[in-house]
Amino acid sequence: MSKNNKMEILTNGILKENPVLRLVLGTCPTLAVTSMASNGIGMGLAATFVLLCSNVVISALRKVIPDQVRIPCYITVIAGFVSVVQMLVKAFVPSLDSALGVYLPLIVVNCIILGRAEMFASKNSVLDSALDGIGMGVGFTLTLTLMGSIREILGAGTWMAGLDGLLPFLPEGFKIQVLPASVDPFTLMTSAPGGFFVFGVLMAGAVWLTTPRAKKEKQDAPAETAEGGNA
Repeated sequence: MSKNNKMEILTNGILKENPVLRLVLGTCPTLAVTSMASNGIGMGLAATFVLLCSNVVISALRKVIPDQVRIPCYITVIAGFVSVVQMLVKAFVPSLDSALGVYLPLIVVNCIILGRAEMFASKNSVLDSALDGIGMGVGFTLTLTLMGSIREILGAGTWMAGLDGLLPFLPEGFKIQVLPASVDPFTLMTSAPGGFFVFGVLMAGAVWLTTPRAKKEKQDAPAETAEGGNA
């Protein structure tokens, strides 16, 4: 496979095939943990590690795993790496473990990871599967961080609160005050309705950005023709 194709595999997950905004996978943790940007970073990094490792192992074993039991085998592999991540987070980043709660172990059943194992890793080489895992993980992490940033800034007036739990060298209680204290934050953004609203806006933006210009013009043409006929 050419270098261009490998670069395409690596970058597909960022926007063109973004697992959250374009494939609409992993929406449960996306909506649940993105009340703060730091939570989105933590969840994204954990999922990226599991994606990368599980893709590599499943691709390496794709000719050994019987087709009849492939899904249980994939879940077993994924569960093993999730257990490793969970133990590491509990040991070294306990504040993140508390913030993510049940959604950290639930990475096992995250549709993104199982979906990439079934659709890509089981059919492609180890290198391509590793690139796919990294690309999808980066896209997932960027989406969660962006959603968390928007919701946190509008809903609490701060940004990156709790990042000291991920980066021990930061002072305790670290946060960046974005909105002046005199401005009342839009607290709805930190609740479920705010999450759905931001998710919908970002999804619409991703669709608009990934729709070819010629297709947009073709879709707009009938409306313009109808307006002209009515005139």
